[in-house]
Amino acid sequence: MNKDLENMRREYVGAPLQKKTMMSNPMDQFDFWLDQALETSILDPLAATLATVNKEGIPSARIILVKEIVESGFVFYTNYDSQKGQDILHNKNACLNFYWDQLHRQVRITGTLEKVSPEQSDSYFQSRPKESQIMACVSAQSHRIDSGKALKEKFHNKENEQTNSPVSRPKNWGGFTLTPTNFEFWQGQPSRLHDRIQYSKNHSSWDLNRVQP
Repeated sequence: MNKDLENMRREYVGAPLQKKTMMSNPMDQFDFWLDQALETSILDPLAATLATVNKEGIPSARIILVKEIVESGFVFYTNYDSQKGQDILHNKNACLNFYWDQLHRQVRITGTLEKVSPEQSDSYFQSRPKESQIMACVSAQSHRIDSGKALKEKFHNKENEQTNSPVSRPKNWGGFTLTPTNFEFWQGQPSRLHDRIQYSKNHSSWDLNRVQP
């Protein structure tokens, strides 16, 4: 590899963050930043990296789509038998990281994960396109399969079976809510003097602190 990686760099620029202008509730601050991200041409502003740890203490991360933001936290959906589902079964601690390139911003959120109610999972499942419902039924997410062709055959067989009937949510598929205990709002600045404001849960309120970049 002859790529000149060490010289690939750019400046990050954004309005400085001040503790005194940050909202007291980080969920409100996140909502404010999300609205600004939605006003840009950023693709999938609700895409985030979800990091989990398995029972051996080995971390893994993947991009997921947050499908709902509620008072208690951030909701996403998955196969409970997938790698991340099994990680969460053994360790409920996790981290979400949103990166909004055009705004030179990141938000890192750590917290604990709990399953949403079956009724909530049912409601969201029924809102999905039928093809996505079928895929949730036929894919043993994260498990090995002989070929992509075999999966396509499973998909089309299920599609033919369900041509004139609704698809029921598989019992091993549903939502998780990440309830935050810590937030970090990161705003890129020139000369790597980035602003980092952290919120830490303190009973019913939040403590704010600035940390060095």
